[in-house]
Amino acid sequence: MNTKLIGLGLFGLTAAAVAYYPLLTASAPTPLPVQTAGQPLAIAVPQPPPGQRPAVEAVFVLDTTGSMGGLIQAAKDKIWAIASTLAGAQPAPIIRMGLVAYRDRGDDYVTRVVDLSPDLDRLQAELFQLQAQGGGDGPESVNQAIHEALTRINWSRDPGAYRVVFLVGDAPPHLDYQDDVPYAQSLAQAQQRGIRVNAIQCGHQADTRGEWQRIAQLGNGAYLQVDQAGGAVAIATPYDARLAKLSAELDDTRIFYGSADERERRAAEVAKAGAAKSAAAPAALARRAEFVASPSGAASLTADQELVDAVRSGRVDLDKLPAAALPAPLAKLDAPELAKVVAATAARRETIKKEVQDLSTQRAGYLKEKVEAAGGAKDSLDHQLWNTVRKQGAEAGLGYGEAGPRY
Repeated sequence: MNTKLIGLGLFGLTAAAVAYYPLLTASAPTPLPVQTAGQPLAIAVPQPPPGQRPAVEAVFVLDTTGSMGGLIQAAKDKIWAIASTLAGAQPAPIIRMGLVAYRDRGDDYVTRVVDLSPDLDRLQAELFQLQAQGGGDGPESVNQAIHEALTRINWSRDPGAYRVVFLVGDAPPHLDYQDDVPYAQSLAQAQQRGIRVNAIQCGHQADTRGEWQRIAQLGNGAYLQVDQAGGAVAIATPYDARLAKLSAELDDTRIFYGSADERERRAAEVAKAGAAKSAAAPAALARRAEFVASPSGAASLTADQELVDAVRSGRVDLDKLPAAALPAPLAKLDAPELAKVVAATAARRETIKKEVQDLSTQRAGYLKEKVEAAGGAKDSLDHQLWNTVRKQGAEAGLGYGEAGPRY
């Protein structure tokens, strides 16, 4: 069995007609009992109206100082598995994810913020650029990171959304910065807005443990503890290579439209995401394929300014689309010819998605067998996260059942 444990910080046209064209904004309430993964706290969250898809908004607040190298690398590898775990609810939720990377004053940066977006390629591209550096004096700028996770992130006002922060780090907060917003004050705001804050401690520092438990208390969240390397199950499967190839084939079904500036922007974003994908292992790309082929991941594949999805949803009428809004190979086509290309591309996309879904079922069965053979991995971060999400998400109308985490 090719199985290993890796660190996880927590922390996816026709060829003759279409060219492949391929976002970082460089006094406390009475404490609640600490929620562990096995002890959910009740919180009154309005349910989504019947027939409306629930929403999940998840922001990862990640320590990126020198001691967190294994976690950061694992986040790059497993971001798609985390997304698939979040997406495993019924009904299929709308997924938006964001990131606050933090270090400390005097480092290259104190925080870097990636706003919530359904485009997880964008998030992965930003993760790809993160390296573990800085720190050194012990405490880090946790206060600022938590504050900015609430104030610099564009959280929705959907009263039924499952809004959640995962704080991941190994060092306690600096409590001696006079101009900081204390985390207790930020967490009081989070409770008022219905945003849970979970605290995941990496390692065993006693001073970190006490602060992380208090953060979980005040954030109406869960306190989880893993070893310094994290402890997520990573298993290579015989399906990874084919799924990685299908991930790239799905990308090739995208047709970007809009003004020249809009298409240039999308090309730059796709190129940036492509650099991250080129450095990713087949297993990571297999996870991406699984997510973007799912109902929750469709928006991550297409993002914005994508013609096939825009036509499918009725947002664009090809008869009214000016030639100047199309890439050069398509600008010469009349409306009927363009419609044929779009229809053929849509059909090709659905065929690829079907193969991805079939292989994903086989891959999930393979992984389940290997995990069970290894003892079930009940103490892994994968399972701790899934248990937390399953119990907290249920109060927002998300039914995760008993399927378990995605790997």
